[in-house]
Amino acid sequence: MKIPFSYIARNFIARRLTTSITVTGVALVVFVFAAVLMMSYGVQKTLVSTGSANNVIISRKSATSEISSIIDRETANNILTLPAISRGADGKPLATTDAVVIINIGKKTGGISNVTVRGVSRQAFTIREQIKLTEGRMFTWGARELVVGGAIRDRFKGANIGDKVKFAGDMWTIVGVIDGEHSAFDSEIWGDIDQLLQAFNRSDFSTITFRVDDPAVLSQLKTQFASDPRLNQFEPESERRYYEKQSEALSMFINILGIFITIIFSVGAMIGAMITMYAAVANRTVEIGTLRALGFQRFSIMMAFLIESMLIALVGGALGLFLASFLQFVSLSTLNFGSFSELQFSFSLSPIIIILTILFAVVMGLVGGFLPSFRAARLQIVNALRSA
Repeated sequence: MKIPFSYIARNFIARRLTTSITVTGVALVVFVFAAVLMMSYGVQKTLVSTGSANNVIISRKSATSEISSIIDRETANNILTLPAISRGADGKPLATTDAVVIINIGKKTGGISNVTVRGVSRQAFTIREQIKLTEGRMFTWGARELVVGGAIRDRFKGANIGDKVKFAGDMWTIVGVIDGEHSAFDSEIWGDIDQLLQAFNRSDFSTITFRVDDPAVLSQLKTQFASDPRLNQFEPESERRYYEKQSEALSMFINILGIFITIIFSVGAMIGAMITMYAAVANRTVEIGTLRALGFQRFSIMMAFLIESMLIALVGGALGLFLASFLQFVSLSTLNFGSFSELQFSFSLSPIIIILTILFAVVMGLVGGFLPSFRAARLQIVNALRSA
């Protein structure tokens, strides 16, 4: 005979207390699991949105981040003459030479943290169209002035318009706030590259970023750089892909730590589901015997209890995912392992995370309900009816 689905539904509702306790336990575990995935995806999404598909970034091959990359001026001049670089109305290349350094600033919550200071050239705001000035004014070229990302203004002391930041032996005045549309640029401070290089007694750049008309030209650039002795120490990369790589170490750390914690919690949730289902089998011995006497096969009985267990886990999973979805309104700040500087990001939900979370909940119900379901299927008809 078929699986008694109506019987499953009635018992799911009839035993509300034990079912609710198990659902709550599963929901908490699923909440943690989804939060970990959302945190990892939030980091990736923040850094990926930092780059543009039409921009190419040049860095030294051995460099793991912009901080450790060095491009001398002679090489930079050679790169800026490449025909693949888009040109503005004035005929000048749409490119920016950046110098990236790390400074320490006190946080409003206590302690200090690393912050990225980026020296940029005039075309930086043209090729990075997501950067918008939201408060104050733009820094004056040739002056020791800065604009800060919104995340820096909100989380660090002395980062408001009019405040002065001391680094490289001088005082720099904050004159504006920029919005990077939830990218890593929100967690940076920008200023004139010439002033920054002079302050740190440097002459070399960190990276060069330029606009291309067709992103497909990247493969040709890679070949050109590899074959040119003057350029083979440097590597062109899609700006979006470059920043995506910067998220991999931090995302992996979050995933490993979070999944380890989730596994520990999930064991408890599966044990809770198992106890609930064992209690259900013990309380329904006569009902099981009656179903068997009516002609239901052992497999049907086992599947009935297994489906009930997975249904409990599915409801808990849906509840946990619903609660986790509100984390999208929460922003966190952490140390980016790629740049060793502060990075603000938000929890982010994706269709893949929803699918993985629901599957995780169903697996918990399957594992937790298998043994009780198997026990229910093994009950003898006569013995079950005698227990009445």
